[in-house]
Amino acid sequence: MTLLAIDAGNAETSIGLFDGDELVADFVVASDERRTSDEWFLVVDGFVRRAGLPPIDEIAMCCTVPALLVALRKAYRRYYADVPVWVVGPGVKTGVPIHTDNPREVGTDRVVNALAAQELYGGPAIVVDLTGTATVIDAIDAEGRYLGGAIAPGVEVSLDAIVRRSAQLRSVEISAPRDVIGKNTVEALQSGIVFGFAGLIDAIVERMIESLGEDPEHVSVVATGSHAAVVLSECETITARNPELTLLGLALVAARNR
Repeated sequence: MTLLAIDAGNAETSIGLFDGDELVADFVVASDERRTSDEWFLVVDGFVRRAGLPPIDEIAMCCTVPALLVALRKAYRRYYADVPVWVVGPGVKTGVPIHTDNPREVGTDRVVNALAAQELYGGPAIVVDLTGTATVIDAIDAEGRYLGGAIAPGVEVSLDAIVRRSAQLRSVEISAPRDVIGKNTVEALQSGIVFGFAGLIDAIVERMIESLGEDPEHVSVVATGSHAAVVLSECETITARNPELTLLGLALVAARNR
């Protein structure tokens, strides 16, 4: 059984290939809204062939970009017409009760991450999804209920904003500087981004644990996202890092809907 899992976000789209329950290959492409359905098929088909897997048997997908969703739907309807497809949303079972004011406005990737965190690490849990566009921190209680979360600007969005609005600042590589006290402009920017976001994450996670009324030792704090490696190495609250969390969650969605 070959599963194609697609996590289409604002900046990047992660694609995973499962052979049974095992994630055997994954890759990331830009979330280009100009890409046609035919181009999406060629991208996916090329990686499937490179992975040496048999034809796709089923597809599970979450998407937060409407234009991308339209193109992806056209692609699988044309090229995978006989393959079961589960697009996370109304009518697709996740098993995650959503306890928010308006469940329909919760991003489907956040629901998938909540499912994966609960299943893989147990609850209560907090998921930290750190991408270039947004920093999303979500809380799941001991019963596996999604309670809501916090959304802050992403690493790249923040860096781009300060560079655009400052005459003498330029973009820098997102990496940890030699010390928190930057000795030059590049290091000062790196310090602000890396240690600033680490502090933001730790502060929100600590407040969420307090709001949950849980012992910090009993809460799984799981980090994922394209910018997790650099920033989260400076965090004190993270207990696990799983770059493939969303893809693994999509595999769980597929299993629940077969």
